[in-house]
Amino acid sequence: MIHEKLDSFRDGFLWGSASAAYQVEGAWNKDGKGESIWDIYTKKTGTTYKDTNGDIAVDHYNRYKEDVALMAEMGLKAYRFSIAWTRIYPNGRGDVNEEGLKFYDNLIDELIKNDIKPIITLYHWDLPQYLQDLYGGWESREIIDDFNNYCTTLFKIFGKKVKYWVSLNEQNVFLTLGYLTALHPPGVKDHKRMLQANHIANLANAKVIESFRNYVPNGMIGPSFAFGPVYAYSCNPKDILAAEDAEDLNCNWWLDVYCKGTYPSFALKYYEKLGIAPIIEDGDLELLEKAKPDFIGINYYQTSTVAMNPLDGVTFSEGMNNTGKKGTTKESGIPGIYKNVKNKFLETTNWDWNIDPTGLRVGLRRLTSRYGLPILITENGLGEFDKLENNDIVDDYYRINYLNQHIKACKESITDGVELLGYCTWSFTDLLSWLNGYQKRYGFVYVDRDENNEKDLRRIKKKSFYWYKNIIESNGENL
Repeated sequence: MIHEKLDSFRDGFLWGSASAAYQVEGAWNKDGKGESIWDIYTKKTGTTYKDTNGDIAVDHYNRYKEDVALMAEMGLKAYRFSIAWTRIYPNGRGDVNEEGLKFYDNLIDELIKNDIKPIITLYHWDLPQYLQDLYGGWESREIIDDFNNYCTTLFKIFGKKVKYWVSLNEQNVFLTLGYLTALHPPGVKDHKRMLQANHIANLANAKVIESFRNYVPNGMIGPSFAFGPVYAYSCNPKDILAAEDAEDLNCNWWLDVYCKGTYPSFALKYYEKLGIAPIIEDGDLELLEKAKPDFIGINYYQTSTVAMNPLDGVTFSEGMNNTGKKGTTKESGIPGIYKNVKNKFLETTNWDWNIDPTGLRVGLRRLTSRYGLPILITENGLGEFDKLENNDIVDDYYRINYLNQHIKACKESITDGVELLGYCTWSFTDLLSWLNGYQKRYGFVYVDRDENNEKDLRRIKKKSFYWYKNIIESNGENL
């Protein structure tokens, strides 16, 4: 649909930006914090780009006031950040660490003082290592109560100040990469174990949402999903069917559970035939069905295009492009289901991610039609090689162009009838990009460090900083 005039963003639209504890905080063993699986995993040689880790990251733990001051200068309306479970419960259970609570309480107060709404992510991948060792982390139902206890502690303490909460961040990513491709901790390659851990994570998510209703009745909570809408490579019915299959396996397998409390029938039957479907116990579906989210959080970066894949076709890729060498991503797929193919209509980043702002609009439309829930874009951004030039200039015109097109797609979606609560970029400052080190930069604020040297960690405003400031001031009118 081509609109002659686009609707405006709603009053109070959450113009935000986002981060995650392990990627920005540093201070990995300070003030009573326990060890997370990422604190351990990144110390193993060869797991990350140039063996980088988040021990120091960008030192947000010690510089949060400086970072919030920059957010206030920009005019940011919301800041989404995650709480490190091991700062609150160093072992994931047991005694509360008051120093950890104090840090987040101070951060929340600093945001509120500057008229920035906090959006708390309860889990952004940094599982306590103690629980991983004790009972296998997400593979044990014991985690449901431990996670609920941790979250309930935060609801009780911060629920009066914070009204927007994200339960699990990218469950589809941390379980797929952790238990299927072994690129994330705990480094397992077992589809059956992955699907069972995923079911347990679904139950933990539902339990936490149920608890949230008791402690923050006037707040909103929802999971944040790494959403990649699927296109068919051609109008060949076999490619259309492959796209339907991919959408069910890669999107609806999670979103239907979140929003409907049920697994999609095709995907469930497929896994049952393979003998790897999750074990669903009495009461599981009842819990999933009654714990519906208040919104759908989506992290959108790209779409995928798929074609029919024969029974002897390509399988999952063993690796990924974490160097920024364009064109090094390997072909992948599921034999007899689909294979990923290049979309000739789209440009890609240096990390081979498709650049597709229209895909965001397509995805928002699909979610609205299928689930009818408000949507919060919890991440959208461009990771690239930013260059610090003379006089502290970072001309990231490519990021401005990327974000501008995606915000326009948001505006078109609103005009289409999508209920959009807000838009959070990834990220505010540069940060550690998990497996990709520090060379893959996402922020509006350049942080002067690299893989080999922390340097002075100085904060430098990029050109995109001033551009987003203008977008916020105009409530999205000055695109």
